Amino acid sequence: MRCFCYQDSARRAHSIAAQGGINAAKNYPNDGDSIWRLFFDTVKGGDFRSREANVYRLAQLSGNIIDQCVAQGVPFAREYGGLLDNRSFGGAQVSRTFYARGQTGQQLLLGAYQALARQVGAGAVKMFPRTEMLDVVLVDGEARGIVVRDLVTGKVSSHAAHAVVLATGGYANAYFLSTNAKGCNVTATWRAHKRGAAFANPCFTQIHPTCIPPSGDYQSKLTLMSESLRNDGRIWVPKQRGDNRAANDIPEDERDYYLERLYPSFGNLTPRDIASRRAKEAVDEGRGVGPLANGVYLDFRDAISRLGRNVIEERYGNLFEMYERITGEDPYAVPMRIYPAPHYTMGGLWVDYNLMSTVPGLFVIGEANFSDHGANRLGASALMQGLADGYFILPYTVGDYLALTGPSKVDPEHSAFGGVEREVRERSERLLAVNGNRTVDTFHRELGNLMWERCGMSRDRKGLEQALGRIPALRDEFWQDVRVPGKGEDFNQSLEKAGRLADFLEFAELMCQDALDREESCGGHFREEYQTPEGEAQRDDERFAYVAAWEFKGVGCPPTLHKEPLTFEYVPLSQRSYK
Repeated sequence: MRCFCYQDSARRAHSIAAQGGINAAKNYPNDGDSIWRLFFDTVKGGDFRSREANVYRLAQLSGNIIDQCVAQGVPFAREYGGLLDNRSFGGAQVSRTFYARGQTGQQLLLGAYQALARQVGAGAVKMFPRTEMLDVVLVDGEARGIVVRDLVTGKVSSHAAHAVVLATGGYANAYFLSTNAKGCNVTATWRAHKRGAAFANPCFTQIHPTCIPPSGDYQSKLTLMSESLRNDGRIWVPKQRGDNRAANDIPEDERDYYLERLYPSFGNLTPRDIASRRAKEAVDEGRGVGPLANGVYLDFRDAISRLGRNVIEERYGNLFEMYERITGEDPYAVPMRIYPAPHYTMGGLWVDYNLMSTVPGLFVIGEANFSDHGANRLGASALMQGLADGYFILPYTVGDYLALTGPSKVDPEHSAFGGVEREVRERSERLLAVNGNRTVDTFHRELGNLMWERCGMSRDRKGLEQALGRIPALRDEFWQDVRVPGKGEDFNQSLEKAGRLADFLEFAELMCQDALDREESCGGHFREEYQTPEGEAQRDDERFAYVAAWEFKGVGCPPTLHKEPLTFEYVPLSQRSYK
């Protein structure tokens, strides 16, 4: 087995940034949780736009994941008596989230990495760090390898295999500003899409409600503050517009704890899509806080008074320290300022129940596929899906595929590899030859602003049509005026970024097309024309209870829509309510 990553080590995969926890239906707090309840909460949280079968399997496997990770030595938080501790996350009224303070993703990643390192030592796996996949190679219509570029030397090479697995994450960096690492990109999945893999529900993007607001136009990324903070923090804004007083100077009766007021059953633990939209409403009304009036408060005063500073520090100490280093404000003394930001993508390559795409032999797992979260992912479910796919599903389904296809020769000297390698080199040469006047980042920032305004937290027909008119023009400008210094046969980060942005400029058009085509609101896809009188998402199950799987027809050409009907046998379709 050969394993490729563009980071200097697989330990640097972006899973390291997951903070709050991982869900599992073990019912350790004895508060009524079950596999069924996790299944129900996930289908409902996704606003009935996911497959029941996939979600139920995920819930079934959740407990196994915790056992696996404990056996690997992952240091989950424990209660005083030594039992694994749990806390609550959005969209649930039970405590089912296992965690390691605010660095759960890092600890789970290290557990997986040490298991990988053992296989590397045994000779079963060969690692290729600092290597970026730039295309998939098909032989007789089946995935038989990849073409990669060594990010240190610039060398382009091919690798043949009986099957290919993509675990390359999401595309939130289409918005330029996001909580994702700057290296996160859509290239692997987009190149697979251009080779025939259907892309499902690309407009389903998640805006995380608890991130540090931007401080100015100079920023290149945003910082996530874990959803776990909503366990003890209370979200509020001033009742009066334009109230510029310091947070601690605003009396209790002049504060609007709007989530607690609007959703008394779930309060501050409403799902992410709802919490994000309500924060945007408050800021748009002129009740934003902070120097740029672009945030809301997350206040721990009551929790510190009730539990003591030591308890809060034990639960969230590293998150509080990170916040203070970035903002210069002490969250023990003053409320945090937060605002929603692009974070996760529920859309991805279409896969069947075995996690295989429409290209035979090409498997897609984790955030790179669309399978489990519908139109909105609940907190602490991303790690759950990624580990379920990798530990407990893929080993069986890939083996099944290989058994059915039988032994065959895989040859990197096959003419198909040479053709794809040539295309990859020509693309790099074309980027280097433009020699224009604008940097890659200026184009990326313009695309990100366009996507945030027209296809972000809320969308409407007019804005989406404007975006669909502007994106092709921006793409043409990019290919005519981008400046990529250096050369291809060398370490060249400008070339890396340019190639990734070229893919974003093509993919963004599909995002907007999918959002325009889906004339309903569901989860993170909020069309302003389709909402209830109370401002909630209004689905149209008769017309849109399906997975939108798009087929590539060429750059600038209308894609073909294929529909996979969604049926709900066990969780009846209903209007989501968290009140």
